[in-house]
Amino acid sequence: MYALGRLPFPVVWALGGSLGAIGLLFAGSRRAVARRNLEICLPDAEPAERERILRAHFWWLGVAALSQGVGWGISRARLARLVQIRNRETIDACIAERRPVIVLVPHFIGLELGGAAFTGLVHSGVYMYQKIRDPVVDRQVKRARRQYGSVSIERQDDLRGLIREIKRGTPFFYLPDQDGGRRGVFAPFCGVPASTVPMLGRFAAMTGAVVIPTFARFLPWGRGLELIFDPPLDPFPSGDPQSDAAAMNRVIEHRIRSMPEQYFWVHRRFKTRPPGDPPIYPAKRRR
Repeated sequence: MYALGRLPFPVVWALGGSLGAIGLLFAGSRRAVARRNLEICLPDAEPAERERILRAHFWWLGVAALSQGVGWGISRARLARLVQIRNRETIDACIAERRPVIVLVPHFIGLELGGAAFTGLVHSGVYMYQKIRDPVVDRQVKRARRQYGSVSIERQDDLRGLIREIKRGTPFFYLPDQDGGRRGVFAPFCGVPASTVPMLGRFAAMTGAVVIPTFARFLPWGRGLELIFDPPLDPFPSGDPQSDAAAMNRVIEHRIRSMPEQYFWVHRRFKTRPPGDPPIYPAKRRR
């Protein structure tokens, strides 16, 4: 992965996209999940358009997979060549004033390289980290994410350290839009109740942080990546977990409409259903 990351990015784009296109043919269950998500979230699109988005999505998944090594030990000079930053004025002002900031980073597939771009070109930050089982991969990923001074806090750690870091003015990277299971609240996502972890509103209330939605978008033909800062959530938080979760989901929906190929469609976003509602995805086959 490290060696691939040293290749010119158009080569990474071509190799990764080709790998993703081949992967689509063999990705049975994940292909079915992505197709079902697209039916739910883009109901007004023609079936042929949804199939085009599905094929493009797997292309970009392959690009994201082979891009992992790009961020490992990448120099700021190369980051500056690869990444275009859009609308950074608000976050620059918050950082300059040492205001608490939560960087809301939904699961678009460029987020790993986007994280490297943020820490290398904007500011170091703090993030919650789920330990990876393979110790070699775990060490390399942690090393890459800390290369520009970022701080990692494992999910099971005492959150008081995280709250102190946010209040100190260290931007906190928050990845919100995975299925929240039974600990989540049900908030609309593309018109369907989705279990959503309600922590964003709680973190914002505890720290007084500004929440800035941030999106990473791969550019076509291997031209690099855009790191896009949207306007802060305002008013936020409301004090109501469901209202805050719904506000967060609306922001993500808005960006899905502008870059649907690069949302993480292979995730079972609607896995947890409200009591009494039928499952959305077909049951997994047992071997």
